[in-house]
Amino acid sequence: MSTALIVSGVAPYDRATWLMETFWVVLGVPLLVLLWRRFPLTRLLCCLLALHAGVLVLGGHYTYARVPAGEWLQDGLGLARNPYDRIGHFVQGFVPAILWREILARRSPLRGSRWLAPLVVCGCLAFSAFFELIEWWAALIGGSGADDFLATQGDVWDTQWDMFLALVGATSSLLLLGKWHDRQLARLAPERIE
Repeated sequence: MSTALIVSGVAPYDRATWLMETFWVVLGVPLLVLLWRRFPLTRLLCCLLALHAGVLVLGGHYTYARVPAGEWLQDGLGLARNPYDRIGHFVQGFVPAILWREILARRSPLRGSRWLAPLVVCGCLAFSAFFELIEWWAALIGGSGADDFLATQGDVWDTQWDMFLALVGATSSLLLLGKWHDRQLARLAPERIE
C-alpha cells in the first residue's frame, strides 16, 4: 500500500486534496505496524483495509469527481455525475464496520451480543457524520478551493447521500461478512485475542 500511496502522490490533480484524502492512509499504516504485535488483525480486515486505502489514494490522486473509473461508470450508466464519491462513501461504511466489529468483539464484552451489530453501525455513522463535519470545515476554510475535496458535483443532497451510503455499506458488510469474520476471529490464538 505504501507504493500506491507514493505513486498517487506523483503529480496529483490537486496537492491539497491529495493530502486531505490520503491523510487516513498516512495515519493508519504506521499505526497498524506499531500495534500489530499487540493486536494482530484478521486477514479479512487486512484485505478490506487495503481495499479502502486503494479507494482513498485513487480518489486523492484524481479527486473523487475525476477518477477515470467513475467517469467510465458515469458514461456507461448515463449518470449525471461521477459516482466514485458515492462508491467511496459506501466503502467508508463497509470497511470500518469490520474494523469496529473486530475491535469491539475483541476488546469489549460485546462478542456474541445482539448489541454488537447495532453499535458497529452507530460507530460507522458517527465517523461518517464526523467526516461530513471535516468537509464542512474544509469548505469554510478553503471556500471554493475546497470543491475538489468536497466532490459534491452540484448535488445539494451530497452530505445526506454520503451518510446514507455509509449506513448501507456498514449494514451490507455485517450481513455479508459477519459469519466469515466470526470464523477468522475464532482462528486467532486465544492468547492473541485481547
